[in-house]
Amino acid sequence: MTRAGLRVVAAAAVLCAISFGAMAQQADDPALVAAAKQEGKLTFYTSFLGAPFHLAAIKSFEKKYGITVELLDVRASELRERLRTEQAAGRFIGDVIQNGAATMIRSQRDGELQSHGGIANTKRLSPQQPATDVLVPSYILAYGILVNAGKVKGEEEPKSWKDLLDPVWKDKILCDDMRALGGGQVMFSVLQDAFGRDFHEKLATQQPVFSRDVGNDERRVARGEYPMRIPQLFSNTTVLRGLPVRLVIPQEGVPYIRFDMALLRNAPHPNAARLFINHYLGDEVQLIYANAGLIPVVPTAEGAVKEEMRALTGAKLLGTTNVDTQDAMLALAKEIYK
Repeated sequence: MTRAGLRVVAAAAVLCAISFGAMAQQADDPALVAAAKQEGKLTFYTSFLGAPFHLAAIKSFEKKYGITVELLDVRASELRERLRTEQAAGRFIGDVIQNGAATMIRSQRDGELQSHGGIANTKRLSPQQPATDVLVPSYILAYGILVNAGKVKGEEEPKSWKDLLDPVWKDKILCDDMRALGGGQVMFSVLQDAFGRDFHEKLATQQPVFSRDVGNDERRVARGEYPMRIPQLFSNTTVLRGLPVRLVIPQEGVPYIRFDMALLRNAPHPNAARLFINHYLGDEVQLIYANAGLIPVVPTAEGAVKEEMRALTGAKLLGTTNVDTQDAMLALAKEIYK
């Protein structure tokens, strides 16, 4: 090809890149922004319990638009009950809710949510994480295996979830309780779907030690009280820097929970709510998530994610919970892990 031809190809590539960038993040709708600013505030219900990256995302919205966000941040079970009580009483306080996808589907079926009417940045979502007319993905929590670096050498660490069945790990696995809602139950459901009941029956003979004190359990592994903990939330590992632990991402992939957002029924500030959800699919918030060890639902620009986080954000997803089988999975976990 001639130099002139190469210049034409290069110019076309630049134009394509510019066009892709324009499609990737559209300019804000001036009418929506004006209506949202007129409302002046919104109330956001979520269950992330003070995680700093989430607070950073909220602050980025307030700084950009000058719209105040009033936050209700409680455990998922408390949030579910609060929402049910408010709406049954006809007290419509919240505007936007963010929670695990299975719980959000339950809320939609119970009539607690409403259609968002179109969110521009949903066009940016990964094809594997599409939005509906009600539910909008915002980020993904993924789970691996936490090991003590001193007690589990590189060649000894599990490469597969099935490696947990090695007799060497009997009585040595600290585990989030699989018989209750939470990370342990997510892992149980995904590994049940992937490997079947026989896997769990064999894992039960390893006599994993159940606990629901996540923060303390992570430090028990760091102290060497247990050589490993399952499942380990990716984002939690970032606050363990400097401690003798490392995160293992099994070769089959990892269980995950997708957190969705939606407008609550009869939201008092619907325009601010729509603008808020749209902002969460923008580059700024998705990058905040990625650099905190979460998996963004919008493809991030190459090189934008911190190098130490790229293995986490690029992890293969093995599966998640299914709202229609959740109760059956809880009952099965209680049957196997007595």
